[in-house]
Amino acid sequence: MIVGVDVGTQSLKAVVADSALALRGRAAEAYKPSFPQPGWAEQHPGLWERALGPAIAAALAQAGVEPHRIEALGLCGQLDGCVPVNDKGQPTGPCLIWIDRRAEAHTASVPAATVRATGGLVLDASHMAAKISWLKQQGDSSIRRFHQPVSYLVERLTGRAVMDHALASTSMVYSLKDRRYDPTLLGLFGIEERELPPLAEAAEAAGSLTPQGAALTGLPAGIPVAVGTGDDFSTALGAGVVDPGPVVVVLGTGEVVGAIHREPSIDQDSLVETHAYPGGAYLIENPGWLCGGALVWLKELLGIASFAALDELAAEAPPGADGLLFLPALTGAMAPEWVPGARGCFYGMTPSHGRAHWARALLEGCAFAMRDVTGRLAQMGVATDSLLLLGGGARSRIWGQIRADLTGLPVQWPREIDSSPIGAAMLAAVAAGRIADLRQAAALVSGKRETLQPVPGRKAVYDDAYARYRRLFAALKPLYEPALPVR
Repeated sequence: MIVGVDVGTQSLKAVVADSALALRGRAAEAYKPSFPQPGWAEQHPGLWERALGPAIAAALAQAGVEPHRIEALGLCGQLDGCVPVNDKGQPTGPCLIWIDRRAEAHTASVPAATVRATGGLVLDASHMAAKISWLKQQGDSSIRRFHQPVSYLVERLTGRAVMDHALASTSMVYSLKDRRYDPTLLGLFGIEERELPPLAEAAEAAGSLTPQGAALTGLPAGIPVAVGTGDDFSTALGAGVVDPGPVVVVLGTGEVVGAIHREPSIDQDSLVETHAYPGGAYLIENPGWLCGGALVWLKELLGIASFAALDELAAEAPPGADGLLFLPALTGAMAPEWVPGARGCFYGMTPSHGRAHWARALLEGCAFAMRDVTGRLAQMGVATDSLLLLGGGARSRIWGQIRADLTGLPVQWPREIDSSPIGAAMLAAVAAGRIADLRQAAALVSGKRETLQPVPGRKAVYDDAYARYRRLFAALKPLYEPALPVR
């Protein structure tokens, strides 16, 4: 039996899987980030540590499995966090999580072209290197190392500081070509390599669970703990994605769109970023815009009882929503361009538009942004054979149909749409030697995927609506600066 854990922003999820990676139990323990001042977003690492035991215990109870039967542990978690630790691996302060923007000034003197060419990333304050620069400026002499959330917990559980290549590739100081921390990028951000965890593969064993780790997790001391990886990568792994072909679309609070590629190709226009991927390939993705969060906003605004009811309402309006458009930029745009100051809007309203049109336009607007990304991936030579929907929003069949009709691609669903902790369990199984490699693990979790085909004739309708969406974004772009605050 294997345990997989996903350290999220809102909760820590745990699953119990058997030797064939079939899900036996799952549970979650909730917590919240804090926002001490505008632009700041934090989470104390103690929240994750305190959530580990209860979440794992609840998953074990659901599975009917005693802790002594667990053979390995794997973790994945939120990207772009930064945890400062002392020489004992203890946090010296809160984690600056992915939505924290306090390090904006620490990107001003760094050449964006160098970050893009070497690391495949957009120069942005959300990434780890900018946050390290800010933390170092505060002058805390007790800090010895900087972690991302997953690598922090792995050190707490095993006593070994280590980070996988995929997580490191989100930092802005990693060379995709050389698969190591890059001296030039480190120098630009004022970071020394010794201040970062050494690198290893995600499916390697970081070490054995220490007595302290056993106390935190409720699992037996001595079991192997995988190095682990980020949640974006683990989500794709848990859906069985190890080869080029499908575009992975994660419909959570945000929408993440990406695909596997064999080469570290880089988008010169910076719509998508390139990351190392467990197993040696690369994940080329857009890190996402507010998607499920926009759906929650509209559901509450319209007083709709459930997401199923919102789907039914949207189905009452025709494809194209009779000309009503929605720009999915409630907290800034990530497509068709990265414009942090962009804001969302409905455009084209007439007296004939009603609640159903609003619901459908929002679903379509988020899908238009997805098409921005799939189009760029195709231009880069990345395989885009189908759309693989994951996350809570994947439960919406009308959203899946809209995406199929918009792109002309078949839409598929894996066996488990909440696949990130399953990906973590895959890493643990390989690290423990229970499964030979990630390819074999992916074959076990893939199974037969449910498939939805595009409706003939609808793509022409959506081609017209999509063209209007692009013109609308361009027309409004001059209004996006100065940015309005997000409250």
